[in-house]
Amino acid sequence: MASLTLPSSSSTKNSRLSSCFYSSCSSLSCRNFVPKQTRGPNYINCEINEPANEKPIVPIINDETLPTFLQAKRLQNAVDRNYNKLKPKLKIFSGTANPSLSQEIAWNMGLELGKVNIKRFADGEIYIQLQESVRGCDVFLIQPTCPPANENLMELLVMVDACRRASAKNITAVIPYFGYARADRKTQSRQSIAAKLVGNIITEAGADRVLACDLHSGQSMGYFDIPVDHVYCQPVILDYLASKKISSNDLVVVSPDVGGVARARAFAKKLAAPLAIVDKRRQEHNIAEVMNLIGDVKGKVAVMVDDMIDTAGTISKGAALLHEEGAREIYACCTHGVFSPPAVERLSSGLFQEVITTNTIPVMDKNYFPQLTVLSVANLLGETIWRVHGACSVSSIFQ
Repeated sequence: MASLTLPSSSSTKNSRLSSCFYSSCSSLSCRNFVPKQTRGPNYINCEINEPANEKPIVPIINDETLPTFLQAKRLQNAVDRNYNKLKPKLKIFSGTANPSLSQEIAWNMGLELGKVNIKRFADGEIYIQLQESVRGCDVFLIQPTCPPANENLMELLVMVDACRRASAKNITAVIPYFGYARADRKTQSRQSIAAKLVGNIITEAGADRVLACDLHSGQSMGYFDIPVDHVYCQPVILDYLASKKISSNDLVVVSPDVGGVARARAFAKKLAAPLAIVDKRRQEHNIAEVMNLIGDVKGKVAVMVDDMIDTAGTISKGAALLHEEGAREIYACCTHGVFSPPAVERLSSGLFQEVITTNTIPVMDKNYFPQLTVLSVANLLGETIWRVHGACSVSSIFQ
């Protein structure tokens, strides 16, 4: 049997210490771990079983030997660890571009927006500090790159970098309106493809995924080297138009240019309505010239569909042509209401029965006019975020 050598002292002290370390046992199968509390409440001495075959028997600590409060804490920690391992915690942060939409998305999801400190130095530099831990979390950053586009884009990049350096597990840039999307190809020599450049910058900043609404062109998804979830806001507008209870026989869907034919065709298919196309030729940026109309709109309610309205030059000249061709009423529908001057004057001039847009871009008070209707995409984006977080299908929302 193994022996324990102790410092020289009285035999009484040796026997007392020995009994602290070894206890007699009736059989070798006896391996109960018996805590003994001595020297006040902060110390616990343990009686170790008698060694067998010259090897000490190490007590096995399990749930039966732990006090109740330690068992509960141990179980709670195990559950927390398993939950975090299998399903990262979801956190949503908002930039300053469209805080009202971010708040509405969080409210629809039953969550609260994450706390973040965003400020600007005197020289215009952006300072961002997350006010809570995102380590191991699935983070969604809601920030459209609407006017001022460069400021909001830079703010998004700094937010992504802050989350990456804070050890977030996944970072998704939720961009309801993706600026620079119109620069998606070279139409003339010596032009830049800024959409690809911005995609590279967002990727290099540390984003793992992008969630965008109604990109100007489908090929823009290929400008990112990370997954892109393309959210179509068409269902939101279609539901509103359905509430108008306009007969499909009286409807005609109009594309304001050839580039939007695919978008307008999908709209017309959902409404079971015919399609018309406005042919235009653009001489300079933000200056459009309408040439002719392909299709019949006489005596019908025309629904003009586009992804965005910027200065409203294209859609207002198209509406004037539709009136000349005998359209009874004209509705203008778009996902992104940029409304750069003089858009409000053109849209409120009486050409349109109603102008329908969404809140992917916040509408400033000065840009409101009587014919304007703003629909919310918060519920749609909230559902998409839940599906991305839960690794579920996003495309099934639009089927």
